[in-house]
Amino acid sequence: MDKVTIFWFRRDLRLNDNHALFEALKNNNVLPVFIFDKNILEKLESRNDKRVSFIFNEIQNLKTSFENQGSSLYISYDTPINTFKTISSKYLVDSIYFNHDYEPYALERDNTIIDFFKLKQIPAYSFKDQVIFEKNEVVKSDGNPYTIFTPYMKKWKEELNKQEITHFKSEKLLENLYKTKPFRSPTIQKIGFKSVDFKAPSRIFDSKKIKNYENTRNFPAIDGTSKLSIHLRFGTISIRDLIKTAQELNESFLNELIWREFYMMILFHFPKVTEQSFKPLYDHIEWINNEKHFELWRKGQTGYPIIDAGMRELNETGFMHNRVRMITASFLTKHLLIDWRWGEAYFAQKLLDYELSSNNGGWQWAASSGCDAVPYFRIFSPDLQTNRFDTNFEYIRKWVSEFKSDKYPQPIVEHTFARKRAIETYKKTLLKIKE
Repeated sequence: MDKVTIFWFRRDLRLNDNHALFEALKNNNVLPVFIFDKNILEKLESRNDKRVSFIFNEIQNLKTSFENQGSSLYISYDTPINTFKTISSKYLVDSIYFNHDYEPYALERDNTIIDFFKLKQIPAYSFKDQVIFEKNEVVKSDGNPYTIFTPYMKKWKEELNKQEITHFKSEKLLENLYKTKPFRSPTIQKIGFKSVDFKAPSRIFDSKKIKNYENTRNFPAIDGTSKLSIHLRFGTISIRDLIKTAQELNESFLNELIWREFYMMILFHFPKVTEQSFKPLYDHIEWINNEKHFELWRKGQTGYPIIDAGMRELNETGFMHNRVRMITASFLTKHLLIDWRWGEAYFAQKLLDYELSSNNGGWQWAASSGCDAVPYFRIFSPDLQTNRFDTNFEYIRKWVSEFKSDKYPQPIVEHTFARKRAIETYKKTLLKIKE
């Protein structure tokens, strides 16, 4: 049996500046592994999921890169525990390396694998890679986690200024890979999905967009955002490279990257948010949960053009502009009084850049149930948002072809009535609980 060190790819699908890969490659005979995890894939509703095609393509690119080095990528379609049992029966494993994850399922999965190897007296090493600061690295002076963004952001920047960002030149150590003939890998059909041909956004940092970010970021008709979120989600770019670029070019863009880390750490410290409101009182809101209204919202048939444009863009492309995400989420939770968890789950199905922490944080922000959320009485007016951010209806006309025609539906709820109803419902529930 050949002796190998395992490197386990997860959401870090790149060769450059990959922390755990760098550490693993300090050893010889590194066997890279990727697992199409049945526990995750079997929960996906669509067999045409573009995210699976994106990952599959990235994995094939990695495999080719390894084969150019005389190695290969061991690709499995199974559960992680079964995969490592199989590998352990074929190879003499001396250690396993991977990068940290912070989501509840990932933590449970990783602990299972660590325990499996521990029983075999094989060490597991895990490293920080997808964030700049993690766990308790940015906390209050009393050791408790921040739950308000602004003081977290200030402390985050303070900590960053104390140190130099370290890059890990993993791409320079590829000669230490395990030498092998190419492994056979499962087809995308074998893992239960169809290949979807779609053009992923570029992973190249567009300096012009980042420099001008605060001037263009709120206008959905303008191509004014970085479109890097899918690459951050799956680790096809380095967060350290991106933070360095943001530091040099634009403070507003840097702040958005800090929001990402803030929500990741909220999820890490308060895993209950996946099921419950961060503010427990808000779990007593008396949602209407009208299924017909929910279906019209999903289809982009609410009679509010900015809402409908956003939902149709999401359904067709898997992308939605961040400003429009806020407006559509506010509309569902406040205008329609539908539980934020319904909207969160729908976005989770559809968003190419779906990330549990940011999606949950954004929805709880809109519903006023989250940490540092919008006050319950602040309710976006779709018309005012349109007037401010899509003045000439360019975005709306792109996605709502029947806009301003007889075919376009009437609003499913009147704004003034819905706003008043939402405020009364929230107020009544919160006052009742406090009594």
